[in-house]
Amino acid sequence: MRRLLVFLAVLLLALTGCGSGNDEAPQTAASQGGAFPVTIKNKYGDTVVEKAPQRIVTVGLVEQDALLALGVVPVATTEWFGEKPGALFPWAKAKLGDHDNAAVPQVLSDKDGIQFEKIAALRPDLIIGLYSGISADDYQKLTAIAPTVAQPAGVPDYGVSWQVVARTVGQAVGKPAQADELVKGIETRFAEVRAQHPEFKGRPALMATPYEGYFIYGTQDPRSRLLTDFGFVLPDGLDKAIGDKFGANISAERISLLDQQALVWFPTKGGTAKLKADPLYKNLKVRTEGRDVFVEENYDDQLYGATSFVSVLSLPIVLDGLVPKLAAAVDGNPATNA
Repeated sequence: MRRLLVFLAVLLLALTGCGSGNDEAPQTAASQGGAFPVTIKNKYGDTVVEKAPQRIVTVGLVEQDALLALGVVPVATTEWFGEKPGALFPWAKAKLGDHDNAAVPQVLSDKDGIQFEKIAALRPDLIIGLYSGISADDYQKLTAIAPTVAQPAGVPDYGVSWQVVARTVGQAVGKPAQADELVKGIETRFAEVRAQHPEFKGRPALMATPYEGYFIYGTQDPRSRLLTDFGFVLPDGLDKAIGDKFGANISAERISLLDQQALVWFPTKGGTAKLKADPLYKNLKVRTEGRDVFVEENYDDQLYGATSFVSVLSLPIVLDGLVPKLAAAVDGNPATNA
């Protein structure tokens, strides 16, 4: 009850505009382009954005990239990993520099749940949580603060595609045409990869991480969709093995599922050597024939973070860095595996 009273008090303060300090924050919103009002459907209903938002908070984990690509600086973002100022990786921070007097967004945490009180104190006029796990209860609380664009219906939590993120954000900020051009530009690059690497076509491939054993990503995860965008196919029965989630752990008895024509691993820093020495994994053909790719946690070269974000800003890094590794993995020569 005390927590609820605190939340209501903060909410009342936000709605009456009586907060201190935030009034001097720089304008961080979209231009007045695009048609408003706009209605955006989500998992829990319809979100109506009446006019170009001026104070956007992201409770999803990657939407800041789409916003910055469209020239919009959110007032707050939500930390996923990396502990970067503003929760902005270098590819997004570069876009922040294009804005005169733009402040680095405040960083929120969702480790103990959404920080409703902090969000209310920021006085947002739009909250975006497309790449998220917002619950119905969360959505009700968030919409009491501001119009909230939650994850779309029909996909698992954290399963929205980068195209939908970019285009939905474009709708919300009144820049649908610009968002569509960004998406088409990246899709053109994927088409070029497929043309340049016909050896990828139709080969079964998989994305995985050694998190609490063997964690594999399903067909509805953005990382897995990278493989199909390159021309690979995902293994038959993949979703049956993991259920209706974006990914799940498999037991040691099912380790043969990892034995694909290409396998991309995301080990944490220093985890590659341990994985290669794993007594179960090291004897699979995907390992002995060098058909596995290791994108180890390393924020200096950006590929690890970019492949997790899968955004209009991070994908050029993925295309430049991951494609050569995959080409080396499937060329039939274990010695060339990157």
